Amino acid sequence: MNMPEPIEIKAPNDLPNSQSPKKGTFILLSLLACFGLVVLAFLLWLIPYIGLANIHPSLPLILAVVFGCFVLFWLGGALTLFLTVIRGKNFFFNRRIRGVVIRVLFPFAVGVGKCLGFSKDEVRRSFIAINNELVLSEAKKVEPKRLLLLLPHCLQNHECDIRIIGNVENCKACGRCKIKDLVALAEKYHVQISVATGGTLARKIVVDKKPEVIIGVACERDLTSGIQDTYPITVFGIFNKRPFGPCYDTDVDLDLVEKGIITFID
Repeated sequence: MNMPEPIEIKAPNDLPNSQSPKKGTFILLSLLACFGLVVLAFLLWLIPYIGLANIHPSLPLILAVVFGCFVLFWLGGALTLFLTVIRGKNFFFNRRIRGVVIRVLFPFAVGVGKCLGFSKDEVRRSFIAINNELVLSEAKKVEPKRLLLLLPHCLQNHECDIRIIGNVENCKACGRCKIKDLVALAEKYHVQISVATGGTLARKIVVDKKPEVIIGVACERDLTSGIQDTYPITVFGIFNKRPFGPCYDTDVDLDLVEKGIITFID
């Protein structure tokens, strides 16, 4: 089968959304979170300083070294994240960096963003853009059968009475929604495809199908939770379009989905 050449996906400009996510937002909030941790570490060292010196003269120095290592770890992670995004290529331990971003920096960034007036969706969009950048920098390639195209049920036309959840091949290809085209893409490249109604079913699908790479289509909230829940599995997020509001006759950029499939399959 003649495969098109892999097409480089530039996040976030290729992400189909009314407002392109700004990677700088998440980086800025992460750096501010790291700065807050530095201040907290200094205070935690300074407060017991007076008492520790009375116990043993070396204890303040030992505590300073411990907190210094903690601070350097976080600053090093933030710097490595920044350099990875700037270079667009793997920088040192990229998978571990992604883990720190997903598990730790994101919750801190949400808290800092809330204090500064950023909406949750704005932070989520920026987080997903950063995640996509890290995923692309890994240049991971898998066999087609190890790639899963995971879709939200809201892509299906609301008037359709065909049940495609659990078996998307039931689609009658009427053309009233993009499910028909997405199934055709999955068949063209021999990748797995599933439709989920929410996080619980999505997690079950991932456990059952055991993919190495997931191309997930969803809103900001579901993509963010999906990336967190499925780590360390590689997840590339694509925002759905919501011309009629959330969870109702949504749409997706087929070209971007196809580019994603081509980029990750070997």
